[in-house]
Amino acid sequence: MAEPPSELPFAALLDAVERRKRLLQDYLMQERFVERFRPAHIRQAVYSYLSNGGKSLRPAVAMLACGALGGDEGRALPVAAAIEIYHTWTLVHDDVIDRDDTRRGLPTIHRDFARRAVEEFGWGAADAEHYGRTIAMLTGDVQQSWSWSLLFEAHLERGVSAEVLLRLAQELAGRVTPLLVEGETLDVQYAGRAAQLDEEQIIDMLWKKTGVLYEFAGRAGAAIALDDADAGRPEAKNIARFCRLCGTAFQIQDDILGVVGDASQLGKPVGSDIREGKSTLLTLKALERADARQRELIERALGDAAASADDVRALSTLFRELGVIVYAQEISHRLVNEALEHLSALPDSNNRALLAQWAQYLIERRL
Repeated sequence: MAEPPSELPFAALLDAVERRKRLLQDYLMQERFVERFRPAHIRQAVYSYLSNGGKSLRPAVAMLACGALGGDEGRALPVAAAIEIYHTWTLVHDDVIDRDDTRRGLPTIHRDFARRAVEEFGWGAADAEHYGRTIAMLTGDVQQSWSWSLLFEAHLERGVSAEVLLRLAQELAGRVTPLLVEGETLDVQYAGRAAQLDEEQIIDMLWKKTGVLYEFAGRAGAAIALDDADAGRPEAKNIARFCRLCGTAFQIQDDILGVVGDASQLGKPVGSDIREGKSTLLTLKALERADARQRELIERALGDAAASADDVRALSTLFRELGVIVYAQEISHRLVNEALEHLSALPDSNNRALLAQWAQYLIERRL
């Protein structure tokens, strides 16, 4: 039986996540870290997304998973920090790949530093654009390197087993990164090809793009709690599977909000996925259910970088009429219900209740 939804309100969950986020930020803002990043543009870029909001869900999940299995969350803090920095470099590079202008309501790294190149160096538009992309690439490189360093801090300053951390580092480098890059590559290759794909291909891409890092967060928390990086242990398998399924559901909800969400809450324009021609469960099912006139409307808007807000609203309305929003929501709910089956195998605890609430929050959130 799946664990019934916790009675804790989302406010309690968000408070728990926020408290762990503050611990994380205090840890990452230590002078010994800040002084590593030079010159000033690199330092500012490295910390930009960390300072501009975001809930830090992945590191919170790692810490909650550790506590759910009886571990000391404090010992997991450097690994949680590593996961946050690792996730951040993927965002920086993803924004370049997707040519996004904003994240969390502020300019993306490559856009911000292109502007600075004009204002501070007096460079022309082409050179400034190149500089912005260069800073974003270098920032992501530095952040990925920092994430490896933070993993080892867990042994050096928190006493986590060196063998456990070596196994986690090997998994992050040898499994998570290739899968995440595969998912990102497929996301780009699938653009404009939704009609040629099926549901299984889209969901596989989503878990590789998003679910795999959530899976690692759960695995890492479990390994620290159990002092054992054996992925075959039942507790580790259950929490990893729980996080993998929830992470995939998270991305489906992201895709839904990208069409019907509120731009002021999302921190980026609604319709970005439509303008980029992304192949999502929504576009897949919409093309399948549409009549000839509706299909023409969908195909005209998808991949049109100049699509207006009215075009996006028209497509959003059509998606609702075709029932594809409900269809995608049903899949995300199915994934979460399956995830809760795995979570219910863990010992009852406040952390388990918070993880159950996190699973429900992922598919009900509005930002």
